[in-house]
Amino acid sequence: MAHDLEQLKQDHPDVAKLFADDWLQYRKSEILPELTREAQSTCDRINRIYFEDTAEAERLFRELVPEAGEGVDFRPPIRLDYGLGLKIGDRTFINMDLLIVGGGPISIGSDCLIGPRVSIYTPNHAIARKPRLEGWQHNADVTIGNNVWLGGNVVICPGVTIGDGCVIGAGSVVVKDIPPMTFAAGNPCRVIRPITQEDSMANFPEIAAGNTPL
Repeated sequence: MAHDLEQLKQDHPDVAKLFADDWLQYRKSEILPELTREAQSTCDRINRIYFEDTAEAERLFRELVPEAGEGVDFRPPIRLDYGLGLKIGDRTFINMDLLIVGGGPISIGSDCLIGPRVSIYTPNHAIARKPRLEGWQHNADVTIGNNVWLGGNVVICPGVTIGDGCVIGAGSVVVKDIPPMTFAAGNPCRVIRPITQEDSMANFPEIAAGNTPL
């Protein structure tokens, strides 16, 4: 079912809070669990029919993620709590087992490579025991720039920004911002080195012709 995000924000305070990084109680909300059930149900259908009816699976994906750009390509299974608020830039490729937990603004740039089993999380629960048991949480935006490669099993934590042109090594847990044009890896993820003109594959002229790190 297609929804108008701005109308949902006006009609439902919890949706407005979700996109304002404000504290809310998800399990006591009337609308948020309904929206996640719808999104997860659509994901389940996409995953079941993709190889038998790719065109219909892609139509459902674009209905689920209305801000997906031109040429976005994905492989099932995918698992999203919400499609609303998720922006995916042109020509980005998403490999199997993408998991996005939580909602709010999530931006993935153009020309990105999203490796298998990448997970993106936006919810932060309360640390103190009582409010945590009462279900208080708030979401923190995640931003992934253009031309970013996330290796397999990368975990992106709430509030992280990854700059343009970054490469994140497989298995990394990204807990803080990564500056543009860097190779970063590890748990916690840290910058290993800058990406420079030396990475332009100059030893392979048929590949490197006109190539720059970006």
